Amino acid sequence: MSDKTILVVNTGSSSIKMALIDKQSEQLIAEGIAQRLGEKDAVLSWAVSEREHSYAIENADCHEAMQKMLDALFSLVDKNSIFAVGHRVVHGGERFFKPTLIDDVVIAEIERISHLAPLHNPVNLLGIHTVRKLLPVLPHIAVFDTAFHHSIPLHACLYAVPYHWYTEYGVRRYGFHGTSHHYVAQEAAALLGRKFECCKLLSVHLGNGCSATAIKDGISLDTTMGMTPLEGLVMGTRSGDVDPSLHQFIAKQSGESLEKITDILNRQSGLLGLSGLSNDMRILLDAVKAGDSQAALAIDVFCYRLAKSIAALAVSLGHIDAIIFTGGIGEHASVIRAKTLAQLEILDVELDETRNTQHGEKTHGFISKDDAEVPLLVIATAEEKMIARYVVTTLREEEKLS
Repeated sequence: MSDKTILVVNTGSSSIKMALIDKQSEQLIAEGIAQRLGEKDAVLSWAVSEREHSYAIENADCHEAMQKMLDALFSLVDKNSIFAVGHRVVHGGERFFKPTLIDDVVIAEIERISHLAPLHNPVNLLGIHTVRKLLPVLPHIAVFDTAFHHSIPLHACLYAVPYHWYTEYGVRRYGFHGTSHHYVAQEAAALLGRKFECCKLLSVHLGNGCSATAIKDGISLDTTMGMTPLEGLVMGTRSGDVDPSLHQFIAKQSGESLEKITDILNRQSGLLGLSGLSNDMRILLDAVKAGDSQAALAIDVFCYRLAKSIAALAVSLGHIDAIIFTGGIGEHASVIRAKTLAQLEILDVELDETRNTQHGEKTHGFISKDDAEVPLLVIATAEEKMIARYVVTTLREEEKLS
């Protein structure tokens, strides 16, 4: 493979994100986003060499926005520098356990398992179809959010339900945010001066979606999200774990359909539902300072449930070499980290308040005391960079096979 660049594509229902990554240095060369697709005020922008270029794309659908995004990119950088494309795909089911070179068979398989992620996989496929048509000569690689968690053993990923639900319907815990967890865990191992394959790490990704993962010897052993991203931690608008009988109870009390209740648990719960104010942690923290008790309660629930889950995940590791915080909240909300870690005395964690307030920026990411039993780290996630890394590895493996 020649030393060129990798285009990373992340297609959502109302937005498209792209990034151009240098293959060798993993440096971000360009970053683009198209937002509010299908609306009158739809817009796309590219940031190249610290300069931002914006374009109106009124009422553009996904296909049109893709075309305009690539046209804009190729007016700013050399199209011939791209040697491969990496596509984020949310759900790989049990079929895809590593990044995979895309062909018609792979596309058909992704379509076949799209019922596992009906809100995500179809739009991911739309992006794949569109970019393959626009860049047909290049190799395209699918990178699955669930793939990193494929190593979770059956005793940790199966629900205690009729076994044939698993064999017939694929009911099991799959986990998500795998690309982010994998990336920050590798970075943490480097900061610890240890081989990634010899570390026991707890990775905590906190954004609008939240999950935590136990990683041992380079593989995921357990994670908080389940068959869908609704399970696990309290999130921005998602409830996280609830009593399985809740659907039936609320349906009887309110007359709402199961579909409506599931939608409420996904879109109107979590921090938003508890606070009645916002799903944005920054707004809630400001509200607490202003005396909002409901916002304070939402944060208390968020941190308690997070601490409880971190402690539970430690069971699969036995010993913890480091706890890593990442994602928008994990990287920037020092109050949330402190409030969560204060409830984890059982793990012998020792937070350095000054380092935590500085988000570890002056100490290479470390927010724990120098002699702490369990190092604590803040590491900025870089999923686009990790996807590019997967693309390079996958193509090298393909070359060996050919």
